[in-house]
Amino acid sequence: MFGTESSLSMFLNTLTPKFYVALTGTSSLISGLILIFEWWYFRKYGTSFIEQVSVSHLRPLLGGVDSSSPSNSNTSNGDADSNRQSVSECKVWRNPLNLFRGAEYNRYTWVTGREPLTYYDMNLSAQDHQTFFTCDSDHLRPADAIMQKAWRERNPQARISAAHEALELEDCATAYILLAEEEATTIMEAERLFKQALKAGEGCYRRSQQLQHHGTQYEAQHRRDTNVLVYIKRRLAMCSRKLGRTREAVKMMRDLCVFQLMKEFPLLSMFNIHENLLESLLELQNYADVQAVLAKYDDISLPKSATICYTAALLKARAVSDKFSPEAASRRGLSTAEMNAVEAIHRAVEFNPHVPKYLLEMKSLILPPEHILKRGDSEAIAYAFFHLQHWKRVEGALNLLHCTWEGTFRMIPYPLEKGHLFYPYPICTETADRELLPMFHEVSVYPKKELPFFILFTAGLCSFTAMLALLTHQFPELMGVFAKAFLSTLFAPLNFIMEKVESILPSSLWHQLTRI
Repeated sequence: MFGTESSLSMFLNTLTPKFYVALTGTSSLISGLILIFEWWYFRKYGTSFIEQVSVSHLRPLLGGVDSSSPSNSNTSNGDADSNRQSVSECKVWRNPLNLFRGAEYNRYTWVTGREPLTYYDMNLSAQDHQTFFTCDSDHLRPADAIMQKAWRERNPQARISAAHEALELEDCATAYILLAEEEATTIMEAERLFKQALKAGEGCYRRSQQLQHHGTQYEAQHRRDTNVLVYIKRRLAMCSRKLGRTREAVKMMRDLCVFQLMKEFPLLSMFNIHENLLESLLELQNYADVQAVLAKYDDISLPKSATICYTAALLKARAVSDKFSPEAASRRGLSTAEMNAVEAIHRAVEFNPHVPKYLLEMKSLILPPEHILKRGDSEAIAYAFFHLQHWKRVEGALNLLHCTWEGTFRMIPYPLEKGHLFYPYPICTETADRELLPMFHEVSVYPKKELPFFILFTAGLCSFTAMLALLTHQFPELMGVFAKAFLSTLFAPLNFIMEKVESILPSSLWHQLTRI
């Protein structure tokens, strides 16, 4: 025993400071190379090489079970086919469930002193109004000429004054629309004005319908009058929904969806009235009709939305969420129905990854903007603002979402340019959302993948060894003393154990073991 200690002491005494410099420098170099390789592998494949090897090869040998969220590869190729569609990455859409400026947005400003709408958002609305409610022949009718200027006005009071001026000349549907949207301070008052607009709009629609084939001018008028009539009916349906007459709202929205699918009215597809219908049917808990609407609109030929994807996920989660337990699922595996629900959640989260934090109330909601960016934070706010109550109503649905939504990011190829079920996630969403959402709201950014533990560990190891190498190079004698003291301390428990073993075993046996 004393011979071993003396040989170890002799070995440590013979080491020169150059040895410690070389040792620490070599360790720093090796850990740096490992860090570079790990970082490159993570950037290319989205996971740590060491972690992947340990999970894929070592863990099964040790009897472990892969705990990653299961997924079935037999997914429909319908959504993958949308990769081939040429889409505008950051196209801004009109929010189908946008609130009323006078009765809701302005009331929020009066109470809080904050502006819920940005100038960019309101400017987009002004452009929409000019597209929907004006045509080239408006100068032929004095009231329409006044309203054409009113829609271009930036000052709200100037727009309201122009609408009243137009109504003094004749019953003008678009003037009633402007007053219902911006001057009415309650939903009931807005509904009254929209009913007056409906009466005037139906008269204009019937007249332009009879003359639409008499020339391009009359055809443009008919198209404008159709847009006005559909807009009024949609807003009336939303008033009914807000006032608690949900069945009446559903009936009106069903009629409007027929118009929306007509090819001769292409602008009506921008209203996305089916999303209003889905929300109202969910309020009635009429899940069979919700499924029927989804079957018609959740198609590869039609653009997706958070409402479509998350409503589909909610319906599938509803079938299993009341009895779902993550502990039981990890023991027995997922059933077919649970697998379908998890896949639907993964599909929805891949389409818009910002929604779950709002549904799980990990991030505070604000009033939704008048325009949304699909797959962006603005769409997530607009969806969660109206649909959070529907998720809460289904027992266990939010628990299932909480347990499974983060598994989506392990499935999506990395980097983001590759995509999985949908076309690649747009890079410009954050910039567009900052324009659409107010300054007091913290814009949600696409959930970045967390750096794996082994990359952080390797980075720390590389920094530590580099610091040791630098100190050893600058103070070789002092670091040599520290190294000897560290090694002596490190081997102290081993020496203690060897002393105990030597005191227990016979001296002859210990002599034979030391010779071996």
